[in-house]
Amino acid sequence: MAIWLTGDIHGNPERFSTGNFPEQKQLTKKDFVICLGDFGIVWDYRGEDHSEKYWLDWLEQKTFTTLFIDGNHECFDRLEAYPVEKWLGGKVHFLRPSVIHLMRGQVFQIGRQAFFTFGGAGSHDISSGILELDDPNFKEKKKKLDRDPFALYRINHVSWWEQELPNQSEMEEGLRNLQKYNHKVDYILTHSPYTSLLKQMDGGALLYESNYFTDYLQTIKQMIDFKHWYFGHMHVDRIFPEESSSCLYEQIIRIL
Repeated sequence: MAIWLTGDIHGNPERFSTGNFPEQKQLTKKDFVICLGDFGIVWDYRGEDHSEKYWLDWLEQKTFTTLFIDGNHECFDRLEAYPVEKWLGGKVHFLRPSVIHLMRGQVFQIGRQAFFTFGGAGSHDISSGILELDDPNFKEKKKKLDRDPFALYRINHVSWWEQELPNQSEMEEGLRNLQKYNHKVDYILTHSPYTSLLKQMDGGALLYESNYFTDYLQTIKQMIDFKHWYFGHMHVDRIFPEESSSCLYEQIIRIL
């Protein structure tokens, strides 16, 4: 069994083409490639479109099994509509038999390794606001924002969902599951970094704001014994040896 990790793909899994990832020729469905959030294939709020069906079927035909945690750019209304099932000790959504969403606050026993997963993050690209479709001034507001090349906005339930950040129940479930493992796992997989590392990556520029979720992850960092923490979200490939943490974006790395 082999396990590979990569960062955000934002609805475009061409990173997993044979040309970009030739190692897949030696893999089987017992091997896993895990995307650390912003999977983004289930995106259209109106339902499965041609592009979504194509890419999910394309991944299903791959030699390996695709796993992913959610990021902040997912259509949560649709993702949450999939039935919740149990798999390798944790809760999942099966998008296809071998395309599987690893839900928040779960511990999965993959081979002899325990993986704690927690997707979600706060968006950095909404500084111009969230528009509401039922706002009588929606078209006017959108037109005005579209004229501004620096405007960063999203549309509620179309391109932004409040579920990007976890609720209290999800965070409490995560703590309970970690307690079952005596606060010790092998790997932690999240989309967001924890607060102290977020500030370190920000470098004092004040571009990235911490929130209650990064603080929650900070608490986990301080209370859990783990080998390595992997996260996405920040669109860089960078290792933090002193933190036993790594940010992944375009790289595909093997950890087992």
